[in-house]
Amino acid sequence: MPGNFHEVRDPIHVFVRLDTEERSVLDSAPFQRLRHIHQLALTYLVYPGATHKRFEHSLGVMELASRVFDVITHSESVTDRIRSLLEPLVSSAKLQYWRRVLRMAALCHDVGHLPFSHAAEKDLLPYGWDHEKLTRQIISSNAMKSIWNSITPPLRHVDIEKLAVGPKNATDLEFTDWETILAEIIVGDAFGVDRMDYLLRDSHHTGVAYGKFDHYRLIDTLRILPQSNESEGLQEPALGVDEGGIHSAEALMLARYFMYSQVYFHPVRRIYDIHLMDFLKEWLDESVFSTDLEGHLKMTDNEVSAALREAADAEDKPGHLHARRILGREHFKRLYEWNPDDVQINPESGKAVFRALSERYDKDQIRHDRYRQGSGAPDFPIKMRDGRIVSSLDISETLRTLPVVSVDRVFADRSIFDNAIKWVNENRDEIIAPEREEAGNG
Repeated sequence: MPGNFHEVRDPIHVFVRLDTEERSVLDSAPFQRLRHIHQLALTYLVYPGATHKRFEHSLGVMELASRVFDVITHSESVTDRIRSLLEPLVSSAKLQYWRRVLRMAALCHDVGHLPFSHAAEKDLLPYGWDHEKLTRQIISSNAMKSIWNSITPPLRHVDIEKLAVGPKNATDLEFTDWETILAEIIVGDAFGVDRMDYLLRDSHHTGVAYGKFDHYRLIDTLRILPQSNESEGLQEPALGVDEGGIHSAEALMLARYFMYSQVYFHPVRRIYDIHLMDFLKEWLDESVFSTDLEGHLKMTDNEVSAALREAADAEDKPGHLHARRILGREHFKRLYEWNPDDVQINPESGKAVFRALSERYDKDQIRHDRYRQGSGAPDFPIKMRDGRIVSSLDISETLRTLPVVSVDRVFADRSIFDNAIKWVNENRDEIIAPEREEAGNG
């Protein structure tokens, strides 16, 4: 290609293209750090091909965000009503500006991730911090602002922040309807391209088919549509689909459900996450990662992996036992998993089993993994062939009845496993009885 444009080969999207000004962001230290952050933490210990990084995922998100933007802003896709609600749609200069902002926000949406991504985040940052806040801090840093200012036209860092993390993670900022829709393109619950890319990419690298769906058809049918806000009597614009995209949208939601239930919440993958978090709590100063920008940029999977090896080989090192469990494949074994019959007796049967085992054995020998997805498929507008707008949950039984992901498991150290599982099987009814739980709470 001409010198001002660059191509990056990609196994999912074939080529990702960017110009020289955008490449300066790609070459920056915060983005290059993502070459050393695994997309799926220690999942490669279960699925050997899952060694891909946040670097290529972020490139893919930028590529998909650009495709969605071009489709939903195409003149034939925008109604007069939507054009009147979203002023940038009537200005080619503003559309060009916001397209560049969207691409850079998509490229940088993950720069705040900690080593091994989500596996290490929840309990390993100071109160009030998450990777989105770190992302905003990096985007607004002096080094990155100098890059934003060098682009033609210059990009406002706050605009990039907004689109990179969305309204839910930037409650201190005010979002216009236009900015909300652009953020939805990247991080939205329904059609966020962050999710589209990681489902396709993770499916490819883990060697499973669960995450595949027709994203070409889905993107081609995306539209900006009015969505009712009943509490205020307004018609707010939101991302939706033409009627012809319903099945592709259903396939996306099903892909997410199956990838979560079959890959992301695979029991061995989950226990490795738990062992990793236990190791980091002992290894890190004050049991948390630094939120200092310089310290954050210096910390990658490489430093943690080296520490794991060192700790596994020396009993006097912090986190030795957890490191040995990870590197020696001595992970805890799944002792109990929720059963419909048990849940009818006690909805928190896993918690009851965990508590009973913790009373009988050393607490360091037992771990509880409990997760329940907040909701099923999101509601989004669908434009029917006759022009009427309907709710996705009203028209799609698949989406309306999509199950939520729920896991409730108890793991045990191998040294006690046989004895512990025998004891649980022999005393299960007594262990999970709600009366026992109430007594324990008292």
